[in-house]
Amino acid sequence: MSAMPGRWWRPRSLRSQLLFWLITLHVAAAALTAWFTFVAYGDLVHNALDEQMRLVADSHAGTDPPRAPRPLDGEAAFARGAFVVQIWSADGRTLLSSSWPPLAAVPLQPRPGFSDASTGAHTHSRWRVFTAEPGPRADQPRVQVLQNEDYRRRRALRRALLEGLPIALLLPLALLILWLIVSAASRSLRAVARDVASQDERSLTDLSLARVPDEIAPLVQAFNHLLSRVRSAFATQRRFVQDAAHELRTPMAAIGLQIENLRAHVPAGEATERFNQLEAGVTRAQHLIEQLLSLSRQDAPGRPVPGEPVDIEALLRESVSQLMVLADARRVDIGFEGSIAPVVRAPAAELRSVFDNLIDNALRYAPEGGVVDVRLHEVGGHAVVDVLDDGPGIPDSSIGRVFDRFFRVPGAPAGGSGLGLAIARTAAERHGLRIELCNRAEAEGGGSGLMARVHLPSPPTAPLIAS
Repeated sequence: MSAMPGRWWRPRSLRSQLLFWLITLHVAAAALTAWFTFVAYGDLVHNALDEQMRLVADSHAGTDPPRAPRPLDGEAAFARGAFVVQIWSADGRTLLSSSWPPLAAVPLQPRPGFSDASTGAHTHSRWRVFTAEPGPRADQPRVQVLQNEDYRRRRALRRALLEGLPIALLLPLALLILWLIVSAASRSLRAVARDVASQDERSLTDLSLARVPDEIAPLVQAFNHLLSRVRSAFATQRRFVQDAAHELRTPMAAIGLQIENLRAHVPAGEATERFNQLEAGVTRAQHLIEQLLSLSRQDAPGRPVPGEPVDIEALLRESVSQLMVLADARRVDIGFEGSIAPVVRAPAAELRSVFDNLIDNALRYAPEGGVVDVRLHEVGGHAVVDVLDDGPGIPDSSIGRVFDRFFRVPGAPAGGSGLGLAIARTAAERHGLRIELCNRAEAEGGGSGLMARVHLPSPPTAPLIAS
């Protein structure tokens, strides 16, 4: 969580915001309840004790002469809030008797009724005073009753704290319940996040609104509209690639046929060299068209079809055999070595697309007279297929981009389309295979060239059979 510079801190998580404000509101409610109880009960205590002071004063003033008060100590006056009764002379100048003589510093108040007095600046210096009305005779003594104000405040505060104690005790339980409620409400958001995370470019499906809260439903609906536009854009792109490739196939095949027919009529010398360049360009264009068609089929939406069990050893031998023509044309020695016979359940055509493109890539990058090895073996108990060449390898700065479509390593030989590795990875990922590229100098501790390793699915999907 972070805050913008110069602004008040606020949690970025929606759940954290809800919990933060709910906790703040509950704490504020508890504080307000305690304060209201303190004020309300303070008034109640104040009025009740004032009435008691009046009754005590009347009980002493009702006798002639007033009866002498019972003696008190300071503990009773301060800690228990006992009433201090004073008997004054009629003129108010002489204290005749007092239940606590040290309180003589508070004189007889000039007006009958309630008033407040202070004896100093310390905590217990404020007193509530009630002065009784003068008697019918001019020389009749006066009665005054006092009570410590600090005792009243302490009693009101104690009552307020007792009233707020249940709230304080229930607050952790209430916060726990709130946390559980907010967590349960946020599960739908996490479910939407999981649905979004499960989307990929080949399976863009609308998100369900069944368990989505009403407040989040507009966001999910807007996201579904965006997914619909993305699906439409992908479909338009695939249709364009497929239509363009299909439309180009026939004329390019016709051009290739015409070139073959013209070969016998091309005179030797510079014309033959130019003719060979033209033929190589047409061959490259035909290869690119086939790659585009293959790529559009790999990008087709829908889940992968499991297919029938495929013997990987037999499939690799067939791929090597089919590409032997290209190897002979480049005078590259290609070989196959298999020590296991795993079986993978997937369409054979798509598995062929993976290995054909990797082997074709190795043959194109291997130098004339070089070597390409295809190995089927175990690494760490798992079946892998290694395609190794002795070409220049891939610079470290480019090895992270070689799976990008139409990307070609600087200095790569002519004739490639930049689509082979992208097609191989797309087909591999659809069926649980993983392709890893690294230079042989790093993988084997020496030598030049590239190693393309295909990690086959783990058993029981791909059981290993010793061969």
